[in-house]
Amino acid sequence: MTRSLRRSLPRRGSASLRGSVLAALVGAGLVLTACASGAPAGDAASEAGGTVVWADYGGSTNESFNAVFFDDFAAATGIEVVSTTIAGAVQYEMFDGGAGDYDAQMTGLAEVELYKDNLLKLPADVPRADMLPESVQDYAFGGMMIGYAQAYVTDTFPGGGPKNWADFWNVEAFPGMRAVPGEYHDYMFEAALLADGVAPEDLYPLDFDRALAKLDELRPYLTFYTEYPQVQQLLSSGSVALAFGPNGLFAGLANEGIDMTVVWDEAFVEANLFVVASAAPNADNAFALAEFLSDPERQAAFSERTNYGPGSSAAFEFLDADVIERLPNAPSHTGIVEADAAGRAAAYDDSIAAYTTWLAG
Repeated sequence: MTRSLRRSLPRRGSASLRGSVLAALVGAGLVLTACASGAPAGDAASEAGGTVVWADYGGSTNESFNAVFFDDFAAATGIEVVSTTIAGAVQYEMFDGGAGDYDAQMTGLAEVELYKDNLLKLPADVPRADMLPESVQDYAFGGMMIGYAQAYVTDTFPGGGPKNWADFWNVEAFPGMRAVPGEYHDYMFEAALLADGVAPEDLYPLDFDRALAKLDELRPYLTFYTEYPQVQQLLSSGSVALAFGPNGLFAGLANEGIDMTVVWDEAFVEANLFVVASAAPNADNAFALAEFLSDPERQAAFSERTNYGPGSSAAFEFLDADVIERLPNAPSHTGIVEADAAGRAAAYDDSIAAYTTWLAG
């Protein structure tokens, strides 16, 4: 993997599709459950004032961060959280060791593996997120477990809908168009390989030729979206029978009264998380916020608002059973495919290049 290749490809943080994943309309109208009075914010930053620049993708998920965490953090510490929308150029400049304005920034598991050399380790007194892979726990906080799954309006298939990725490809048994990513590849290769009979434990290294051949089979039945709100529009209008995307999109439709079925078997569960780059201007403040975000009761409140799973297993103690069942990493979802951070990192650039070329073809 060369620097020139990485520079020439679309960045995860710069794509409009990726940029809208956490701006999806989720959790609307949910009532915030009671939280703990406040997690400790770290001695170095307590009552210290100042700011921490938090870079994510905005939307209702950022609103949930503010409601559950940021407002109380500012009241407890005097540190103001300044939210900004991620710019890919700034993010990857910092990931490559350069300067930038972000103190805490959202990213994925593969990026943590790729750019550890330019990320700061969390202080020892910041609790680790035990739902994350052990290889990233020293660098990542504020993790949200997101399920990349297929889903459908329940009435679309009165006799029962697809159960796995092989069914997603079965257009005779389950007719209709399928909505899939038209920009970033979000697990499309992995889904194709599972549909073709590859076992989850054998997905990596990705067999691109096999995956692309399988994608070609389904291409006549695909509708490509470039922004996540389009998924909700396509499903609610009946323009597609099935859609593949992050589970928060489907939760948003359910919150609007649409009966949705999410297929959790073979859903890909990955954490979106936050890191502190080596050049972060206010690293101590970011670490104080990281400690605040580790509070499991607040994580539970965030999960109830968004339907994204918590980064700490202790948060499940504060969630009702019906809420837990809506989360990607619910204990009952034994058929999920957990993200392989190392495998995804190794395939990172080749996946982007292959999917971009396939879309253009």
